[in-house]
Amino acid sequence: MKKSLLLACSFFLLRHATAQQPQPQGDLKELLAGPSSPDQHAAWLAGMKEWRAAEKDNLHYDPSAYENKAFAWVQRTFIYAQMMAHDRYFYDPAARRYTVDRYLDDLKKRYGGIDAVLIWPTYPNIGIDNRNQYDLVADMPGGKTAVRQMIRDFRKRGVRVFFPIMYWDHGTRKIGLSMPVALIREMKDLGADGMNGDTMHGIPEAFRHAWDSLGYPVAFQPELNLQELKMISWNQLSWGYYWPYTYTPGVSLYKWFEPRHQINVTNRWATDKTDDLQYAFFNGVGYNAWENIWGIWNQVPDRYAEAIRRIGMLYRAFPGIWSSADWEPHIPVLQKGIFASAFPAGDRTVYTLVNRDSLSRQGGQLQLPYEKDRLYFDLWNGTSLTPQRKDDRIVLSFPVEGHGFGAVLSIRTGGADAALNRLLTAIHARAQQPLHRLPDTWKPLPQQIVKMKKTAAPAGTPEGMIRIPAAQQYRFSSKGIMIEGNELPEAVGIQHPWETHPARSQTHTLSVPSFYIDKYPVTNKQFKAFMNATGYHPADDHNFLKDWKNGTYPAGWADKPVTWVSLDDARAYAAWAGKRLPHEWEWQYAAQGTDNRRYPWGNVKDTTRIPPPAHGRDMRPPTAVDAYPAGASPFGVMDMTGNVWQWTDEYTDEHTRAAVLKGGGYYRSAGSNWYFPTASALSQYGKYLLMAPSIDRSGCIGFRCVMDE
Repeated sequence: MKKSLLLACSFFLLRHATAQQPQPQGDLKELLAGPSSPDQHAAWLAGMKEWRAAEKDNLHYDPSAYENKAFAWVQRTFIYAQMMAHDRYFYDPAARRYTVDRYLDDLKKRYGGIDAVLIWPTYPNIGIDNRNQYDLVADMPGGKTAVRQMIRDFRKRGVRVFFPIMYWDHGTRKIGLSMPVALIREMKDLGADGMNGDTMHGIPEAFRHAWDSLGYPVAFQPELNLQELKMISWNQLSWGYYWPYTYTPGVSLYKWFEPRHQINVTNRWATDKTDDLQYAFFNGVGYNAWENIWGIWNQVPDRYAEAIRRIGMLYRAFPGIWSSADWEPHIPVLQKGIFASAFPAGDRTVYTLVNRDSLSRQGGQLQLPYEKDRLYFDLWNGTSLTPQRKDDRIVLSFPVEGHGFGAVLSIRTGGADAALNRLLTAIHARAQQPLHRLPDTWKPLPQQIVKMKKTAAPAGTPEGMIRIPAAQQYRFSSKGIMIEGNELPEAVGIQHPWETHPARSQTHTLSVPSFYIDKYPVTNKQFKAFMNATGYHPADDHNFLKDWKNGTYPAGWADKPVTWVSLDDARAYAAWAGKRLPHEWEWQYAAQGTDNRRYPWGNVKDTTRIPPPAHGRDMRPPTAVDAYPAGASPFGVMDMTGNVWQWTDEYTDEHTRAAVLKGGGYYRSAGSNWYFPTASALSQYGKYLLMAPSIDRSGCIGFRCVMDE
């Protein structure tokens, strides 16, 4: 196969944006070079067709998945969005309901809406305890019953629903089924449509066999390029992921091989979307408008949002034409910098054009054979075109703005209908605002800390608490352990009250008033006293005190830190006790004192002062809070690191809620670097995305309280 590929055409190399991204395996790349010059187009196109025919013959290509009526929708999955289940437009924790209409209405308003959504409830939180990918879907608010209804709500709006395959998830709780069977069974149970293979170079055929055996066809979409071209038979979608853009657009190998294969061009960290959208439009493929990237908001700027809207309008107006078996890339054009493709189907052809130069091009753009009784329309500007005939050729003239787009419809006389007229009217109205007049700048989304009310000052040092003296010049240095996000340094992490934008790392000198802090994390015994005194029971009680049985903790667990409590549960306890949760900097100051030590006891790591780590698929319980007295901080505060993570501040922006976790947990799932990292140093924090108590609660998160003096 490789030899015939190289004979037919040259390849562009698929690259990844960061070292954290998995590196490609195998030799198959995603883009084919165009003709070396316009006069070589005919020979180039013949070679492309010869290669395609030879490869299909060599592979004994099976197109049955594309002919399956159950997958007819795949070829109409034009505009697609990966989203976090934690997005605040998607779920309202106060009302305890999914807000699908709010989510979709926002996308429709900003860029015309989507045809499919990938809902992501797992990474980056997965691995903080031993819940696996199936558990995290089941832990979504309302459980599977509510998730099923949420999927139906998307389907009512014409949007198909995907969930991820975490193929690397082999370090969390074990199940008794193979991953293909377990995941297809889950998709069938939920009524979902497709699956995205996280970090996968093609979804293995075992998944296809699973949907065959279970009688539930699921559309597959790997994140990375296919390891072998034969996998295209059952991987009906893919991402054009970090394509290496050049001046002359590359031709999608998968689209050329199987025109019914749907691609959604993906370049998640890019703020300039020009290349992504031009390559998508040139190839007649879709786009992934991925904005919520692991709780980091990378909003599509207005200029590109308008381009997505118009591309989507054209795609949906001619839904079958983009999978035409006769599509022809790199048709000859008349002006420098313009590149075009033809998509013929029946009595009509749509031509897509992209301008790779910054200068606008006016005048003649396309020269086509003369055909009697044909009408031509400028689809990008919503006007009719008058062809200029010369012998057996015609010339079509229309403007294409710099770094912009063009589209032409050729249709037989009498083929125009009311739907086309409505499209032209709508496009013409939008075209009054050229793309270059719309802003293309990106700005980070500002965050706000959730304020905490000061507590009443106690008469003296409360029992079980330690007084922390005021610090006039405390040098607070904080660094997040998030795996990804450096591509948007002004958006990753959190925005402390004194910062101008979110950031992974901060160093700031501040005054810290004196306060009292719990000597130990809140224990099961203490939380049981709160329960007995108040009868507290959260409205969203899924996973609440999951380790308890019959309303109490297991024998021998009295002095272990309470876990499986949400941020709201912890706040309720603190309010009952006349306390509050600590700010991150208060927690850190109490743990390290004024000398910025790395650990509570000093700067040298000493594993004998903290509980031993655990990496098994089954979690052991935390250790007692007083089990490691040698791990005390300079102020005598205990169990600050290495046992359970501890809740501190919450930060919100328009789309995301996240908690700052301190202290590092004893547990980390083994076998993959994609699991939630641990933090051993006091200056490190974990950013834990929040959705609802049901999924937020964890077997490795506890808390301690403070009081103001």
